[in-house]
Amino acid sequence: MIAKIIAWSLSRRGLIAIGALGLLLAGALYVRSMPVDAIPDLSDVQVIVYTEYPGQAPQVVENQVTYPLVTALLGVPRVKVVRGQSMFSTAFVYVIFQEGTDLYWARSRVLERLNAVQSRLPAGARTELGPDATGVGWVYQYAVEGAGYSPAQLRSIQDFQLRYALQGLPGVAEVASVGGFVRQYQVLLDPTRLQSYGVTAQEITDAVRNANQDVGARTLEVAGSDYAIRGLGYFRGVEDIANVAVGVGTEGRPVRVGDVADVTLGSDLRVGIAERNGQGEAVGGVVVMRIGANALDVVSRVKAKVAELAPSLPPGVHVVTTYDRTDLIHRSIATLLRTLLEESLIVALVCAAFLLHARSALVAIVTLPLGILAALALIRWMGINANIMSLGGIAIAIGAMIDAAIVMIENLHKHIEHEPDRPHWERVLAASREVGPALFMSLLIITLSFLPVFTLEDQEGRLFRPLALTKTFAMAAAALLSVTVVPVLMGYFVQGRIRPENANPLNRWAAALYRPILRWALRWRLLVLGLAAALLVITLLPLRQLGSEFMPPLREGSLMYMPNTLPSVSLTQQRRLLQVEDSILMSFPEVESVWGKAGRANTATDWAPISMVETTVNLKPQDQWRAGMTQDRLIVEMDRRLRITGAVNSWTMPIKNRTDMLSTGIRTALGVKIFGPDLEVIQRIGHEIEATLSSLRGTSSIYAERSFGGRYLDIRPKAEALARYGLTTAEVQEELGMALGGDLVTTTVQGRERYPVQVRYARDFRDTPEAIGRLLISGKEGIQVPLAQVAQIGFAPGAPMIRSENGELNDLVSIDVRGRDVGGYVAEAKRLVARHVRMPPGYRLEWSGQYEALERVKARLQVVVPLTVAVIMLLLYLTFGSIVETAIVMLSLPFALIGGVWTMWLFNFNLSVAVAVGFIALAGVAAETGVVMVLYLDHAWEAIAGPGRTPGLGELMQAIEAGAVNRLRPKLMTVAAIMLGLLPALWSHGTGAEVMQRIAAPMVGGMVTSTVLTLMVIPVLYFMWRRRAVIDE
Repeated sequence: MIAKIIAWSLSRRGLIAIGALGLLLAGALYVRSMPVDAIPDLSDVQVIVYTEYPGQAPQVVENQVTYPLVTALLGVPRVKVVRGQSMFSTAFVYVIFQEGTDLYWARSRVLERLNAVQSRLPAGARTELGPDATGVGWVYQYAVEGAGYSPAQLRSIQDFQLRYALQGLPGVAEVASVGGFVRQYQVLLDPTRLQSYGVTAQEITDAVRNANQDVGARTLEVAGSDYAIRGLGYFRGVEDIANVAVGVGTEGRPVRVGDVADVTLGSDLRVGIAERNGQGEAVGGVVVMRIGANALDVVSRVKAKVAELAPSLPPGVHVVTTYDRTDLIHRSIATLLRTLLEESLIVALVCAAFLLHARSALVAIVTLPLGILAALALIRWMGINANIMSLGGIAIAIGAMIDAAIVMIENLHKHIEHEPDRPHWERVLAASREVGPALFMSLLIITLSFLPVFTLEDQEGRLFRPLALTKTFAMAAAALLSVTVVPVLMGYFVQGRIRPENANPLNRWAAALYRPILRWALRWRLLVLGLAAALLVITLLPLRQLGSEFMPPLREGSLMYMPNTLPSVSLTQQRRLLQVEDSILMSFPEVESVWGKAGRANTATDWAPISMVETTVNLKPQDQWRAGMTQDRLIVEMDRRLRITGAVNSWTMPIKNRTDMLSTGIRTALGVKIFGPDLEVIQRIGHEIEATLSSLRGTSSIYAERSFGGRYLDIRPKAEALARYGLTTAEVQEELGMALGGDLVTTTVQGRERYPVQVRYARDFRDTPEAIGRLLISGKEGIQVPLAQVAQIGFAPGAPMIRSENGELNDLVSIDVRGRDVGGYVAEAKRLVARHVRMPPGYRLEWSGQYEALERVKARLQVVVPLTVAVIMLLLYLTFGSIVETAIVMLSLPFALIGGVWTMWLFNFNLSVAVAVGFIALAGVAAETGVVMVLYLDHAWEAIAGPGRTPGLGELMQAIEAGAVNRLRPKLMTVAAIMLGLLPALWSHGTGAEVMQRIAAPMVGGMVTSTVLTLMVIPVLYFMWRRRAVIDE
């Protein structure tokens, strides 16, 4: 069939040439509009359910909101895991869906369940869905600055001038504010004055709520004109609220709000603070990108809109970028494009050096842009953007893409050399049909060898699937071009004077070196096989020394510094710590800027409590760093300088942090989840794990979350006392909620700005346990009872935040591992924990983070890799029709592993998913080199073993030497193109280089040993097989 396709293409060569040109132009135009990003979106499909339950403690939120939501949402179709987090006044429920689930379908299913469960939630709980964004949607962050402006003023500018203007841009799901003060009108009641005037707190609340409104009353005609009637009541400031009439008090006195309360303009409850460059508190915003949007376009639109808004901002106010994803995008794409250019140049030089014919080299090289554009067009059509992984698939395929063209061109050279008088297009057809079918199958083998990568799931699947797709499409395009376009181009360009192979000094030198080695190998066959087997066994030594990790680090150009502080830390203390930490970070010459955040931004995509610090450290380009400085050394130096009492440091990177947090719920590379029914016991287990592993080699930092480390003032009503005074628990709780927590009764409307109005007792009446005990609870018949007489008041520990997973309580031990592979660390850590940590019945541990993903990948590849090997063997059998020849080619695979393992050991790389992808790619190209060798050996054998003729032993030796040595040039060209073409990826530097190095290293090393052993072992095995069919001499 392949031979017929070749013949058809040559018979319609004009059509094929025009089609190739059309493909080149159409592909270039189509790919120009391709979206660009740094890395694939690694986050799971998530729907966030965010609930506000003002004034409620985490345990109340957990019992009344989070647990009912989690249990209800567990029944949503295609749900993988449901995580709940209960905090003061808020609940976050993260619903993580299975791979491939459409986000908007998932959101509609969650909304259905929310409608059903809403009636079971408290009346004061307000539930909403988070933005339609992914876990890595934070593409751009900025600070709003202005000399002489207070944090409250800057926050108002951010909330009402910038936020909504940016949120309306295409691709923006949400713009969240962080830092500063949200203005709040506060009505601070004086209970003494309330009693004196004879009014209640509830009457004040109702009066304020009802007074803040405008109404319309149709129109009035006056002197021939219509006038719209308005009733004006919106509050315009503190005075308006203070002048609100409450009614008539005792002795008929009129009462205004200002008579019984102080009305002030203060700040709302703060959920987060921000700091920039150690200069003090700051105000900023976070641009959250909508799922499926182009990050580069979104950030460009945001920057353009900010520039457009700049003249309308108050004098002296300006916007400063604090994090910009596009910097990473530009650096990563530049790294890959440079690598692709270098690889293409090397491949072109290889062709020119071996063939010494410019037009022949041009035929081989011209297939590269055609194959690359075809691959990019296909992934563009599939909705995949250009990133370091999708372009990386092309980078590792470039050498193999031109293998078929090289072999076919070289074969045509041979035909021209030996058949000078034969019609040219007949020679082209004969040369193409002679090797084309086997080459097509070898490229197909390389294509199918990547099947295991397509079976990867979750984060690793999302990372490497674009690479696998582009490599597969590129190789498939190369296979199709090899039997259609390449023969046609050979016919047009490879003609005229062609230098004989032995006229090239490079070819003569290679043949002169290889011939005696081959003769020696054929003479000492058993010794050669024994040495090859021994080398395979010796390779087990470095293999056992290799560590394991999930993924090599991807240098994003920014660091994320995340110190863990105690959950009881105050906002004032955290603000001071944040400024000190940022000042220390800014003292490093490698640091461009620092953007620190404690607590959360005003978005459902951020659940951080005040005790959680996330500081983005933007680094300068590496050529501006101190000599010899690396990112790992820089982190060590920073960590040493930032040893602050009360904080446990951990380091990661912005995108990696948000991806890990979403996929595993852990913000470090490794963590231990502790599941059980009692938070106190969970905390005890966490402390024991922390103490056990703190001295383990590789532990950079370890922190057990304080599951029960919160501090509370508990007010517990006494049933007997309540009955004595005719009170109920509900009446006491309602009074406490208003007096201490405060009621948000209304919202002011001041132009485009909106501010809440809160009613509560003044600070003097609620700032100590004694003052709270003196609060008067109103009973029946006007009786006033001090709170201390009807309730117990005292301090107690409690949960500062409650985590759950699939409805089961849990908490975390976060571990930052440095200087050691994660797999080896976990193996030793498990033994220590089993020996030293007491686990009561009903409690269990789950090792998570990178280790969880690593185990998942191992389990998957153990099943899929053998199946892929079986498919490759089937294709080889279809190619050769011989089990023996199939087995001979398959022997090149273990020999390829030898070089790959030793290269990994020399470069001190750990085994990882990226390395596994490199070995999988190596298997395909190693099988291809074996196919080429056996193909030429078969041609040589067929030349001496015609019908009715039995060759002798000497003829077999000569045939093997002819097939191996005389056809050495195409073998060396294919190997050199693959191996040398990968060197730029192996030696590359810059963003994304770490991943590409791990993929290229086993391929380069494996091709070295595979080639050496293929040139020696395959002829030996072929000789031993064919010897049975020859006459002994």
